[in-house]
Amino acid sequence: MASIARVHAPSGQRALIITSLAVPLTGWTVHAISLHRKLAAAHRKLADRRDPLTGLLGRDGYTTRARQIIDRYGDSALVVFVDLDHFKEINDGPGGHAAGDRVLAATAQRLTAWAGSRGAVGRLGGDEFGVTVRIAPARRELRLAQLVTLLGQPVQVDGGALVDVAASVGAASPDALGTTDLSVLQRAADAAMYAGKHTSRAVLSDRSHATAPSINGRRAGRPGTHTFGAAA
Repeated sequence: MASIARVHAPSGQRALIITSLAVPLTGWTVHAISLHRKLAAAHRKLADRRDPLTGLLGRDGYTTRARQIIDRYGDSALVVFVDLDHFKEINDGPGGHAAGDRVLAATAQRLTAWAGSRGAVGRLGGDEFGVTVRIAPARRELRLAQLVTLLGQPVQVDGGALVDVAASVGAASPDALGTTDLSVLQRAADAAMYAGKHTSRAVLSDRSHATAPSINGRRAGRPGTHTFGAAA
C-alpha cells in the first residue's frame, strides 16, 4: 500500500500545480474576453454616433459604412466629397449662425435623398460632407450633375427668407483610380472637388488627382494643414 501511495503522490502534486496555474490563466482569459467586448461595444457606439445638427453619420461611422459599400460593389462604388461655397458669408450674414445651421441641415437632407437608403452620408467637419454610393459608371455624370443642381437650390431660413447656396462636388471611383483603398479615393475626390471649385459642375477624378500632395490625409493647402505640415 505504501508503494501505491508513493506512486499517486507525485501525480496529485502535479494536478495541484496545474490547477494553481490554471486559475490565474482562466482569470486572465475572462478579463481579456471582457475587455474585447467592451472595446467592441465602444467602437460600435462611436461608429453609430450621429452629428447632432444634421443627423448624419460622424467621420468614424461614415468611414466604416463607406468601406462596406466599396467592398461590396467594387467598381460600381462612387466616393463623393461636397464642400459648400461661400458658407462663411452665410454664417456671418444677416441670419447669422441660425441661417448657417439651416443651410447645413438642408444640405444633409438633400444628400441623404440623393444617396438613397443604401448610401452612406457623413458630415466630415464644418461644411464638408462625404457620400459613398453605388452608381453604374454610365450614369455617374448625370447623377452628379443632378446633385449639383439639387444642392444649388435656395434654402429657406427663419423668417421665410431665401438664402442662395452652391456647392463644389468632386468624385472618385475604384475603376478610374485602380484601387479600392478608401483613403486614396477620398484624397482624389477631395482634389477633384477643389479643381472644380466655384464652377457649378462636379469633377470626376482621374489618377492625377490621387497623387495630389496631402498632409494627414488632407489636400495640402486646405485650412488647418499648414500647422500639421510645419510640425511634420
